[in-house]
Amino acid sequence: MIRVASLWKTYDRADGPVHALCDVSIDVEAGSFTTIAGPSGAGKSTLLLALGGLLSATSGEIHFRDLPIHRMGDAELAAFRRDHVGFVMQSQSLIPYLTARANVALPLALQGVARSEKNGRARAALDAVGLGDRANHLPRELSAGQQQRATIARAMVTRPALLLADEPTGNLDPELAREILAVLRNLNREVGTTVVMVTHSPEAAALGTVRLRMSAGTITTIDAAACASPA
Repeated sequence: MIRVASLWKTYDRADGPVHALCDVSIDVEAGSFTTIAGPSGAGKSTLLLALGGLLSATSGEIHFRDLPIHRMGDAELAAFRRDHVGFVMQSQSLIPYLTARANVALPLALQGVARSEKNGRARAALDAVGLGDRANHLPRELSAGQQQRATIARAMVTRPALLLADEPTGNLDPELAREILAVLRNLNREVGTTVVMVTHSPEAAALGTVRLRMSAGTITTIDAAACASPA
């Protein structure tokens, strides 16, 4: 699904260049669950943002299927993200005055989906993450774990082929973190969504069918597991 070739990202600083990514080359297979672990400053989030077309690399290539992401302009990148990618970040960023269903339906509104279909798909996405009975609740009426579930539902409501998750359990306690990881794993296994997840958590990293480790802007380890860790 994704092919990354010789990707570099360099930031020019007053005290000299900082290489956030250094000659990174990876393939992400369709239907895989890839986890990216490593210390802070390793380049994990930089790589994830580049895969999603949210950050331009200094050099190198990123292909999504037959689309050359590295050559796209702003309008093309916006269309790529809208049509193919869902994002789940550490901060839920739900709009506080909208219900869970309205928050989840927002990406569909941007696509011009009709109201009846939009509401039905939003409700189905909430059902898929176990929040069907919370559709009319505001974010402040949801627990932290429920808010993150709503964020995942919003990322999945457009039925993207690729889900990019950056520390999706970073602000949650261990029990809630396991709940969110179970949701992501089920989306991968049952729906077939390709997932790439950045994490500091060894437990989360172990879920990957492919497990990458980064250090100082490079991929240091690639471990293709026979299967994800047991429930």
